[in-house]
Amino acid sequence: MVKFSDIKGFVFDLDGVVTDTSKYHAEAWGQLATKLNIDYPGIGDAVKGIGRMDALELILKKGGVENDYTPEQKEALATEKNTNYVQLIQNMTAKDILPGMADFLKSLRDNGYGISLASASRNAPTILAKIGLSDYFTKTVDPANLKNGKPDPEIFIKGAQLLNLDPSQCIGLEDAVAGIQGINAAGEVSVGIGDPQMLNKAAINFIDTTQVTLDNIKKAMA
Repeated sequence: MVKFSDIKGFVFDLDGVVTDTSKYHAEAWGQLATKLNIDYPGIGDAVKGIGRMDALELILKKGGVENDYTPEQKEALATEKNTNYVQLIQNMTAKDILPGMADFLKSLRDNGYGISLASASRNAPTILAKIGLSDYFTKTVDPANLKNGKPDPEIFIKGAQLLNLDPSQCIGLEDAVAGIQGINAAGEVSVGIGDPQMLNKAAINFIDTTQVTLDNIKKAMA
């Protein structure tokens, strides 16, 4: 078992951990699904934590039309969804930071911990700028350079590499099952934020972001 004293860095997911953009993603995917005449009531939960193209495939399969589009047409559909999403996030501000996360990030920086971002969102830089947290995330994995999406551990391994740390020296924070699987596979300590039954593979679980503090993590790892 990794000791808290071994931890030197924290690798963050963005959506549902630092800020809640899942509602904007769900709305943007919903707009696309409606256009394609696909009825998908649970679309928000289904696409949570996975990459854009993987999410599109899920939606097309739901409608039974996954073979009706060429790779180029699928790319165009994903781009259309992103255009919808970018329009929706333009009004985000610091008020969209999840409760307690600004204080947590400050405590990490004040105590000398490395911080990196491991988000599948290609819009992460825009979102961080909108909510005023860009200065904390100068180390950000570029999802465009990844070969595999979550639950593959690649993005979390790269998040540790950006901090010049071994994954075993890092804690990963996620709110999605696929993300927790990726963190565990990377060999990092997983912190799940949300329903403990859904995130039952996380090494540490907090119901919401208000519980995420250095002291609480230290206690959980004692």
